[in-house]
Amino acid sequence: MMMSVLLLGFLIGVRHAFEADHIAAVASLSTRAQSLKDAVRMGMTWGFGHTLTLFIFGSIVLFSDLMIPERLALILEFVVGVMLVGLGVDVVRRMLHERVHFHNHAHDGVTHFHAHSHANEGKHEDSAHQHGHKNTISMRALMVGLMHGMAGSAALIVLTLQSVESPMMGLLYIALFGFGSVAGMAVLAGVVMLPLRHSAKQLTGLYSGLQTTIGLGTITLGLYVMFDIGVIEGLII
Repeated sequence: MMMSVLLLGFLIGVRHAFEADHIAAVASLSTRAQSLKDAVRMGMTWGFGHTLTLFIFGSIVLFSDLMIPERLALILEFVVGVMLVGLGVDVVRRMLHERVHFHNHAHDGVTHFHAHSHANEGKHEDSAHQHGHKNTISMRALMVGLMHGMAGSAALIVLTLQSVESPMMGLLYIALFGFGSVAGMAVLAGVVMLPLRHSAKQLTGLYSGLQTTIGLGTITLGLYVMFDIGVIEGLII
């Protein structure tokens, strides 16, 4: 029984990663990635932030029997809507203000793919093509994951309390749920980036269209979440 519950936690975590607002957020974040590895790292960072928040909220509930007030849960969900609008606006803004093109270049015997901006530079042929390969954690992805974790913690904790026999098992359940969401987000971020990586030289125009679609889609979803929580659920009206 215990193994079944824990396996369920992992599988639900993977599925949880593919919810619409999560897909929109990670797709928006992935437009900032310079490589497939960078995109996957962003997805995993989102998952880590999401799991960290769930673990903190879950620990408080499991060991103190306190529950998250319904109004606070609605406020957090509404803030997620605002955050999605902000992410979408950022994608569209960058698409409009940065002259982006794709190219492959090689150094140290390794070929790398880049979405490269020439904003505020001279002619394309005169601009430098030197790129750093950052391995740092994306604080933006971490903060978005933390916010999503706070907003989604109420439903998860209710399910956990109904499914587990002890607080320690509940924490293990949340940890496996989080591992599943990290894995799911890494896959999702890679899926968003992979077609671009393999069409670096031919699809610069299509990429701009894809960025616009991701940006506008994220804005639309964010506005819908705000309307649903603020009006339908009665947070504001």
